[in-house]
Amino acid sequence: MSSGEPLGPSRVLLTDRVAVVTGAAVGIGRAIAVAFARFGADVAMCDRDSENLAAAAADVEATGRAALIGRFDVRDGGAVGEFAHVVRQRFGRVDVLVNNVGGTFRSEFLGLSLKGQDALVLENFDSVTHCVRAFVPLMPATGASIINLTSVEAHRAAPGFALYAAQKAAITSLSKTLALELGATGVRVNCIAPDVIPTPGVGPLEGPAGHVPLETVGHVNDVAAAAVYLAGDMARFVTGITLHVDGGTAAAGGWRRLPACPTGGGRREVRLAYQLTGAPEGGSVAGRGPPSAC
Repeated sequence: MSSGEPLGPSRVLLTDRVAVVTGAAVGIGRAIAVAFARFGADVAMCDRDSENLAAAAADVEATGRAALIGRFDVRDGGAVGEFAHVVRQRFGRVDVLVNNVGGTFRSEFLGLSLKGQDALVLENFDSVTHCVRAFVPLMPATGASIINLTSVEAHRAAPGFALYAAQKAAITSLSKTLALELGATGVRVNCIAPDVIPTPGVGPLEGPAGHVPLETVGHVNDVAAAAVYLAGDMARFVTGITLHVDGGTAAAGGWRRLPACPTGGGRREVRLAYQLTGAPEGGSVAGRGPPSAC
């Protein structure tokens, strides 16, 4: 696609492209794989969850596109290489790689064992490097897209999840470097950083969404929509960025929306405040005095 082509709906499509999606059995990975198929791509999908992976492949095939499945662990570099060989034999190339696999568990840093640390690094960092090394050689000279799923935790402190957040930050940094190293080959490299997205791994998100500027939780399809954009021609000049799909939580920082208060005119006014870690209760906020109650 050239920069001078008119902008139209067809630029959104992924017709006849080949995508690889890791962790595609459930949640965000499955939503991305199915969305890619609906927009015209064939999808090579991998996961350790055989049953749900087969169901996800059936969803892809129901759109009329081809699905290739690989049941293995992306922490195993050898298994990733074998899957890349199968993908080459079936499709001949890879136009889009989505590194979706990741996971964590709660543990303060000093309580984290070396075994636990190694597991977090393997799942959240090494899995990405394995896939990049295996699939970039299959990407065409006309250009391709790598999309790495990170997290809002890559951009803020994460007590109880220190190693997870550090690995996601490392992937963010790696993605910027790869965007420069691979740019001359036409390969774009970007990240998506989700937050407040209910998934089978996270579970339902309960309680008020007052810390989310959009005042609601997201859906896996919100992340899939971002992936469709980054995979296609609409993002032809976009590389080295992180696209936050989080309802505004990264921008908000410590911001919270306080309950609405009645005003003299009968309207209801929303009072806003910043809640800063370590600030005394009732203390001033950014020089504006204490947050106002109704």
